[in-house]
Amino acid sequence: MQQEVYKDVVRNIRAALGALELDKSLSLYQDSLTICEALENPVFRIAVFGPFNYGKSTLLNALLGQRTLPIDLIPTTGAAIHVRYGEELSAKITLNDGQVMSDRGTAILKQYAILDQDRRMRNDVAVVEVFCPHSFLKIGVEFLDLPGTNDREEQDNLVRNQLLTADLVVQVLDARKLMTLGERENLRDWLLDRGIETVVFAVNFMNLMEPEDQKEVSSRMRFVAESFRSNLPPGISNLYRVDALPALRARLKGDAAAAQVTGLPMFESALQSIVAFHQEKTANWLPRLEAIAAQIGDSLAAKLQGVTTDLALAEEKQSNKIQLQQKAEKLIKQGFEGSVSDLQSKLYLPNLLKRYELEAIAALQKGQFRTWETQSFQPAMVKSQQEITTWVNKACEFFNHPNPGTLTLKFPDPPSVTVPPTPPTPKSPKHPPTILKETPLDWLLESPVGNTVARSAYYILNRISEPTLSTPATPVNPPDLQTIYKKAVQDYLKRFSEMAFLTLQDYENIALSVIRFQPPDPSSEMITKRHQIQLLQNILDGLNQDLQSLKGT
Repeated sequence: MQQEVYKDVVRNIRAALGALELDKSLSLYQDSLTICEALENPVFRIAVFGPFNYGKSTLLNALLGQRTLPIDLIPTTGAAIHVRYGEELSAKITLNDGQVMSDRGTAILKQYAILDQDRRMRNDVAVVEVFCPHSFLKIGVEFLDLPGTNDREEQDNLVRNQLLTADLVVQVLDARKLMTLGERENLRDWLLDRGIETVVFAVNFMNLMEPEDQKEVSSRMRFVAESFRSNLPPGISNLYRVDALPALRARLKGDAAAAQVTGLPMFESALQSIVAFHQEKTANWLPRLEAIAAQIGDSLAAKLQGVTTDLALAEEKQSNKIQLQQKAEKLIKQGFEGSVSDLQSKLYLPNLLKRYELEAIAALQKGQFRTWETQSFQPAMVKSQQEITTWVNKACEFFNHPNPGTLTLKFPDPPSVTVPPTPPTPKSPKHPPTILKETPLDWLLESPVGNTVARSAYYILNRISEPTLSTPATPVNPPDLQTIYKKAVQDYLKRFSEMAFLTLQDYENIALSVIRFQPPDPSSEMITKRHQIQLLQNILDGLNQDLQSLKGT
C-alpha cells in the first residue's frame, strides 16, 4: 500500500517539475528529481560523505574487505561511485553521450572517477558503478562514495544532490578537528533542513591521538550525538569510532582481533541493524518527502497565483476590447447608414431633377453634356460613394474583416437628341393666260349677239381646261426643341437613379455584414492559462492528498 503511495508521490512530483518549468540548475529541481529516482529504485543506499582526506573511501574499502575504491594521500574521488553487488569485482562507466565502458577490476576508475591535475571532476561522466561480490550488498544494499566537500563548489553541489537519495547517511568526522563550522553547516543545511534524519557519525583518526586527547574527543562526540536526534532503530547509536586505515589493513590480512580494536565490527553491526529495520523504506523517506513536497507545493501555489492573475488581466483586457469594439460598431454603423441615407436622398429622381435637370438641359443644348457629366455630376456622386466606402474600410480595419471593395455607381450613356428638319410652306400654282388668235368668226363675235355667245363659250372652255385644285393642308409647326432636350435629360436621370439604387442596395447588404462585431472566442493565451491553472491545481491537490495518505500509513 505504501509503495503505491510512493509511486503516486513520484508521479505528482515529476508532473510538478514539468508544470513549474523550473531551471534545471536549481536545487529544488535537482532535489526533486533525485528523490524521485531514489524512490523508484528499491535498493537501500548508504551514502558516505565528508571533507577530502577524511578517509571515506578507506572506510568503505574496510567494510568491503578489499581495495575496491581508489585511495591515496591526495584527494581522489571525483565522482559519485555507486558500489553494488556483482558476481565479480568490476567497474562500469557511463558517459553523458550514452557510451558505456566496462572492465574487470577497478583500474578504470583511475581514468574516470578521480580528480584531474587541476583537482576537477570530469564533466563527461554520467554514472560510475562498481560491482563487488560482498554479502552485505547482496541483500539489496548499495554504498555511495561521494567526493570531498571542502574543495570546490561543483563537488559540493554533487554531494548535496546525492545525499537526498540516501536511505542512510554516514558522515565521516576527523577526531583531530571535530565538527568544524563547515561540518555543522552541512549537517544543518544539507541534512536536517531537507528532512534527512537517518544519519550516523563515524569518527576517524582516533588512533593517531594520545589517550588523554581521545577521552576529551569522546566526551565532545557524545555531546554532538545527543544533540542530534537520528531516525534510527531503538538501541542503535548514531556515533561510532572507526579507525579506517587500520581496519582496512586488518581486513586485508584477515586479522579479526586487530579489526575488532578499530571499531569496524561494531559499526558494521549497526549498519546491518539499520538496514534490516528500514529495508522497506518507511519512516526514512517521509520527512524528506514532506520537505520537498512543501517546497514544491509553495512553488505550485505561487505559480498558480501568478497564472490566475495573468488570466484575470487577459480576460479584463479582452472585455475592455469587446466594449470598445461594440461602441465602434455602433458609431460606424450610424455613420454608414447616415451616408447611405444621404446618397439615397440624392438618387431620388425628383431630387435629381430638381438639382440637375436645368443645367443638364443647358449642357445638352450646347453639345457639352459629357463635360458637364464628368466635371460636375459624376464628382458629386463619387464624393457620396467615397463617404460610404470610408465607413466600410474603417469597419474592416477595426473588426479585421475582409474588405468587400468600394461602392461604384454606373452612369448611363449620355442622351442623344435628333432634331427633325422644318417642312417647307406649300405655294399656290400659277396658270399662264389663254391667248386667243383671231378667226374668220371674229366679225360675228364682234356683234352684240356674238359677243354674248362668245363670252359664254369662253367661260365653258375655261372651266373644262383648268385642272381641279385640292384644298391646301393645314401647315405643321416644327417640334418644340426645349421639350425634346428636357425629355432626354429626364430619361438619363431616371435610368441613372434606377441603376444607382440597385447598386447601392446590393452594396449595402454586403457592407452590413462587415460592419458587425462578433464577440471573439477566448484567445489561445487564455485557453492555455485556464488549462495551466487546472493542471497546477490538480497536481497540488494530488500531492497534498498523497502526503496525507503517507502520514496515515
